[in-house]
Amino acid sequence: MALLNFRKREDAQPSNAALEAFLQGYSIEVMPRTASKIDDFRDHLPKGTRVYIAHIDGTQIEDMVTTAARLNREGFDVMPHFPARIIRDAATLENWIAMYQGEADVTQGLLLAGGVAEPQGDFHCSMQLLETGLFDKAGFTRLHVAGHPEGNRDIDADGSDTAVMEAARWKQSFSERTDAKMAMATQFAFEARPIIDWVDRLQAEGIHLPVHIGIAGPAKLQTLIKFAIACGVGPSLKVLQKRAMDVSKLLLPYEPTEVLTELAAHKAANPGFGIEQVHFFPLGGIKTNAAWASDHGGSAARPASET
Repeated sequence: MALLNFRKREDAQPSNAALEAFLQGYSIEVMPRTASKIDDFRDHLPKGTRVYIAHIDGTQIEDMVTTAARLNREGFDVMPHFPARIIRDAATLENWIAMYQGEADVTQGLLLAGGVAEPQGDFHCSMQLLETGLFDKAGFTRLHVAGHPEGNRDIDADGSDTAVMEAARWKQSFSERTDAKMAMATQFAFEARPIIDWVDRLQAEGIHLPVHIGIAGPAKLQTLIKFAIACGVGPSLKVLQKRAMDVSKLLLPYEPTEVLTELAAHKAANPGFGIEQVHFFPLGGIKTNAAWASDHGGSAARPASET
């Protein structure tokens, strides 16, 4: 049985107004198999939290839709992934959209290439999914796309960010000709300065999609390093490697307090800064991440630009 729609823990951390404001309306990512371990998300997340459902290659669409329907019943905004490279064709995409809408009342999605090297069908990138017009036809009100603060070697094998930035410009242009609200949800990073520089560069190049910055939640250091390498996290990986060399910190769990506090302070000093929200990857567990967010003032209230 759920608790009374979530409450902050009594041992919450001292207040940091900038960080609390920055964590308003945070979102979090789950998979069907991790969601199945949570008896009731209302025990852990503020009502109305946006919950992304990651669609990993091999996961059945029926399991995705069942998870989406469950989260919808529990009072959460559901945003499933639509990974281009595992969607066979437009008919498959149209069927997925119909299933999500018919069984889980889904009207928002994260469109991305997906984590497989070779396309399994007609699509290889999120732009092709957008170009089908099927999300507009289905009345989706919010479409998120992927962002890469530290580049992506799957897209730019030479280590540059030429193709990544070209795609970002295309997505900006698309956002200007659609009624759906769009934002850029990013891969996680561990250092504030590269994130700040990347967001500023987007703005300078005329890319004004709001950024929902990806942040790894609390986890064991070894777990984070494993995921960081697997996901191609770049320069900020050195933050974890430096921590691993400090014996006094090696066995302590990593928490995102430092990176988020620095980003929050920058946002407070620069209100026009392009980060709109925080998106958590709960690599150390959903409960652990949700408790950390609660302790640091996270709530379901969203910035004015999101409402």
